[in-house]
Amino acid sequence: MPESLARMHTHLLVRKDKLQETSIRQQADVPLAPGQVRVRIDLFALTSNNITYAAFGEAMRYWDFYPSGALGWGVIPVWGFGSVVQSDHPGVAVGERLYGYFPMADSVLLAPGRLSVAGFTDTSAHREPLARLYNHYVRCSSDPFYSADTEPVQALLRPLFTTAWLIDDFLAESDFFGARVLLLSSASSKTAYATAFALAQRVGIEVAGLTSAANRVFCEGLGCYTRVLTYEQLNQIGAPDLPCVFVDFAGNAELRRAVHTRQTGLRYSASIGGTHITHLGGARDLPGPKPVLFFAPAQAARRHAQWGGPGLEQRLLGGWRAFLSAATDRQRPWLVVQRHIGAPAVSAAYQAVLAGQGDPRVGHVLAL
Repeated sequence: MPESLARMHTHLLVRKDKLQETSIRQQADVPLAPGQVRVRIDLFALTSNNITYAAFGEAMRYWDFYPSGALGWGVIPVWGFGSVVQSDHPGVAVGERLYGYFPMADSVLLAPGRLSVAGFTDTSAHREPLARLYNHYVRCSSDPFYSADTEPVQALLRPLFTTAWLIDDFLAESDFFGARVLLLSSASSKTAYATAFALAQRVGIEVAGLTSAANRVFCEGLGCYTRVLTYEQLNQIGAPDLPCVFVDFAGNAELRRAVHTRQTGLRYSASIGGTHITHLGGARDLPGPKPVLFFAPAQAARRHAQWGGPGLEQRLLGGWRAFLSAATDRQRPWLVVQRHIGAPAVSAAYQAVLAGQGDPRVGHVLAL
C-alpha cells in the first residue's frame, strides 16, 4: 500500500445546528493530485473568534472552506502553522513552513497557485469564490511578521489583531460616524481588546468596555479602555442621547436590544462576532440604526486596492509590533499560552472555549 494511503487523517467535526456536539473523524489519506501539496498542521489557535466562524458559518460561508463531506457537520477553520510534508508542485518544497487558515485537523491538501516569494493562494475549485484573505498562505521564510519562537502567540493574536486593526481603520475612515464614545461588548475577548488597543492610539476617542463582573478587573488592567463597565451597569454609559457607536463582539441579542433601546444617540451599530453563543439572536425591529455585520476581508480588499499589498502590509506590521509588545510584556503579560495535544484534549479545549469558560488571560494552542 502506498505510504500516502497508509496514514490516517484526523479532524474535528462540529454539528452545524448544535455546536456543542462534536466528533473526531479519521480517514485514510488520499494521494496527491498533480499540483497539490500536503501540509502537516503543527499548531493552531482556538479563540472565541473561531466560535464566531461557527456561529456565522452559513451566513458568511465559513463552513465552505473545508467541507466535511458529512451532512449537517462542519469543520471550523483555524489559524496556525504547518509544514509541507509532500509536494507535487514544482514551486513548493517539502519542509516549507507556512502560516495560514487551516481546518481543525492534523493535515490538509492545498493546491498552490499565484505563487510569489511571500506566499501562495490555495486555488482548490471549491475555494475560488471565497474570500481571498482566507485563501492566502504565507511563507514564513520571507514573512516580516514571523518569529519562530513566538509561533503560538502569532497563531493566537495575529488574525485577531488583523480584524481589530481593520475595524479601527473602518471606524476612523468613517470619522466614527460623528460619535466620540465607542462601546465595545465582550471587552475581555482578544479581538475586542485588540480593537480597543488600536482605538486608544487615537486622540479624542473614548473607548468603553462592557464585560462580565468576573472579567472587569482583567479588562481594567489592560490599560486600553477609557473605562470598563459590567453588563449590569449599562445605564452608567452616559446620557441616552450621547452620540456613540456600538461595536458588538458578544452577539448577545438581549444586550444588543438593551443598548439600542437605551442609547437614543446611537450613530452606528457594528456586529463583529458571537462570543455569547447561548444568547445569539436576530436584530429585527431594533430601535436606532440597523446593525451591520463587519466583514474584515472586504475592508482588507478595499485597502489593498487603494494602498497596494506592500502599503497595507507596512501599516499592519507597524500596528502589530506595537500590539505584540504590549500583549507579551514580561511584567504584565496579557496572554498566557496553554497547549492541548491530541484529540481528547482538543475536544475538551473546544468545549471550554465554546462555553466561555476560564481565564481571559489564557490562550489555547492546539494540535491533533
